[in-house]
Amino acid sequence: MFELAAIAIFIAMVFVLIRLYSGPTLYDRVLALNAFGTHTVLFIGILGFLTGRPDFLDIALLYALINFVGTIAILKFFRYRAIGDISSNGTEDETEIEVES
Repeated sequence: MFELAAIAIFIAMVFVLIRLYSGPTLYDRVLALNAFGTHTVLFIGILGFLTGRPDFLDIALLYALINFVGTIAILKFFRYRAIGDISSNGTEDETEIEVES
């Protein structure tokens, strides 16, 4: 039964990769990439259950966090063209920090 679920998730991952390649806008591609990460987390969890290794769930949770942070970083980069601090006018904050010697 779980083998069938793993196969279905793998097929869904292939469909998401097709959407990632074809998706007409940037946001469609980011959504497909996020969905691929979610399917990967599910696949790792099922794989850990099938092999009897519960430590795979820790790996799946870590990958889910990386997937979430990565999606937010990509969207922020494409909106502001910067990853660092953004000031109120939409440009990167250029404040200097003085170092005491």
